[in-house]
Amino acid sequence: MRGEHSIPKSTVRRTAHVSALRYRILAFLSILGPGFITANVDNDPGGIFTYSQAGAKFGYALLWTLIPTTLALIVIQEMAARMGAVTGKGLSDLIREEFGLRATFLTLAIVGVADLGNITAEFAGIASGMSVFGVSKYIAVPVGAALVWTVIVRGRYKPVERTLLLFSLIYFTYPVSAFLAKPDWKAALHATLVPEFHGDSQYLLMMIALIGTTITPWMQFYLQASIVEKGVDARHYKLARWDVIVGCIVTDVIAFFIVVACAATIFKAGGGEITSAADAAVALKPFAGQFASALFAMGLVNASLLAAAILPLATAYNICEGLGFESGVEKRFSEAPIFYWLYTMLIAFGAGFVLIPRLPLLKVILFSQVANGILLPFVLVYMLILINRRRIMQEYTNNFWQNAVAWSTAVVIVGLTMGMLWNTVRS
Repeated sequence: MRGEHSIPKSTVRRTAHVSALRYRILAFLSILGPGFITANVDNDPGGIFTYSQAGAKFGYALLWTLIPTTLALIVIQEMAARMGAVTGKGLSDLIREEFGLRATFLTLAIVGVADLGNITAEFAGIASGMSVFGVSKYIAVPVGAALVWTVIVRGRYKPVERTLLLFSLIYFTYPVSAFLAKPDWKAALHATLVPEFHGDSQYLLMMIALIGTTITPWMQFYLQASIVEKGVDARHYKLARWDVIVGCIVTDVIAFFIVVACAATIFKAGGGEITSAADAAVALKPFAGQFASALFAMGLVNASLLAAAILPLATAYNICEGLGFESGVEKRFSEAPIFYWLYTMLIAFGAGFVLIPRLPLLKVILFSQVANGILLPFVLVYMLILINRRRIMQEYTNNFWQNAVAWSTAVVIVGLTMGMLWNTVRS
């Protein structure tokens, strides 16, 4: 009788496998956030404009660049996440402790200036995206500024992170726009897997811009700081690494669909120069319909709001960590007043700047890109030196192959960034 009621071993094994899988999924979801959010914020108005321009001018031809770009992004972001998990300190903290106040101050000064330009660009994106829906910037920008300030300052880390994750999911409006544009999927897949090179200077400049727009200095500072604030340590690092990998892949998949949407419409109709990401949304309307155009513009507004919340936060983290002040979304205003006042002033500056009549925003954005280009080599070198110091990282230093890939990636990124800056200055 006992044998009739015994549970088959195969059922026990299957149940155990399902339970283990469920545990891994829940554990991953508990860690999900810093890597996914940081990577997705990289698709800010400047990034969306670059991808839109690539599709509008060159069709599917530059899609292949997204593969090496994704790999480079994963390598650099993984190092930032690992340092945060193992040391429990932000990147500014480590730079101050290992390289001194002078190096820290120089780094913070350059990243601060660059971020001011970037923050202004995000609020310009809100104004540009809402203009597609007929909303004046004098309404859209103040409302957007008040929204992001309230979410961050009045919230706590977990609710804020959930809100930012929700905003990140709205990026999937771009795949819908791309499908509505009815692209040639066979040609798009071929262009993604088979590199195509041209000696044309405009093609080379766009290729450099696509790769150079992916990895920016603020991302490394914010990711490491958010890993620390979330409480991720070495025990949870493997899950945090998957958070980074998934985030990097998703952000460049979204970039793929932005290029495809513009290639299937604007380029197919004869191509054309666009001067902002909002221009791409408007240009989609005659070819893919009003719904596709509205979704594209909605994605732009969402990207601008998300970046407008994160970039001032990253800057406030950098400065407070570097100078030893209390910081963190989990803390109340009274516990970290300098952190929150910095965040408030950065938002007020960025939003207020955009509202100035006849302001040359393109020059502001160009200046911030130049500052980013100057800072990026320093940040990458700092990171690679820090992550190879056993005194800091213990057994989590890079191995030989990790160093080979990381240094190669750093050299390529620095070279491409310098090339982009040189071409920008010459033009």
